[in-house]
Amino acid sequence: MATATADTRTAPWDSNNHDSTYIPRDPVTASLKFYDGPSDGSKPFNYPLGTEPPEEMPRRNFGDADVSVTIEDIRGKEALYNIDDNAFATLRAGLSPGVDFGSSDSIKEKYYPEVEGTLLKRFPHAKRVFVFDHTSRPSGGSRPPVLRTHIDQSKAAALAKARTILPNDADGLWKGRVRIINVWRPLNGPVQSFPLAFADSKTVKDQDLHMVEHRYADRIGETLSLAHADEQWHYWSGVDNDERLLIQYFDSEKGGRLAHTAFEDPRTPEGARHRESIEVRALIFG
Repeated sequence: MATATADTRTAPWDSNNHDSTYIPRDPVTASLKFYDGPSDGSKPFNYPLGTEPPEEMPRRNFGDADVSVTIEDIRGKEALYNIDDNAFATLRAGLSPGVDFGSSDSIKEKYYPEVEGTLLKRFPHAKRVFVFDHTSRPSGGSRPPVLRTHIDQSKAAALAKARTILPNDADGLWKGRVRIINVWRPLNGPVQSFPLAFADSKTVKDQDLHMVEHRYADRIGETLSLAHADEQWHYWSGVDNDERLLIQYFDSEKGGRLAHTAFEDPRTPEGARHRESIEVRALIFG
């Protein structure tokens, strides 16, 4: 008679009892990187990857504060959270057949319409959904996961973005509610390494958010970095390819904005898949 063996893929973490298929789940204590402002009190700035700073200018003039925090797992409790109250939500949306995620053209031609359709179902009162860009993070690529707590755009940057990409419509559309939603998903799930941590918007105070000027070769952008306080942190364990995490970083009506970061999970097993993912950003009007 065969002897039953324990399934270690989701069992409590034990470094001596898990192989490379292990999927970390449940609450975890991990180190996150928070904002540590310039020592001279100057305005914080950053030259993103792909943009070289002027000679003798640092790539950024602020630092990181590493803080150990408890990160709760929302797996199985997804219904407790929503965009309006928490600035994040989850959903299932299929496997995107026919999309070549290694091709930017294929993503724009086939995945953008899928995301627009998904968001129109999720926000049925929207007057318009417009996907405007994406970031793909393939394994070993030039865009590693961002290991710093941040919000992708400030209010001023969000308004500028809307008017730049929809110059003939933005002023009229802006009279109603406007949101910017990031639709995040893995490409080689379920996620084992570098999961996303996110802070419940209700627990993030405005005074702990700091505007950072992003200096590109042709423009100036603006994001928000988060200094550590008493935020409540969450993650969604083992996100798979048919699941989507909705990250809101601007809402003109209710103000919800989600600080988030990738983090190094100390339970990630040796030999685990390096997380591959794509995030698509969309304007939602109405």
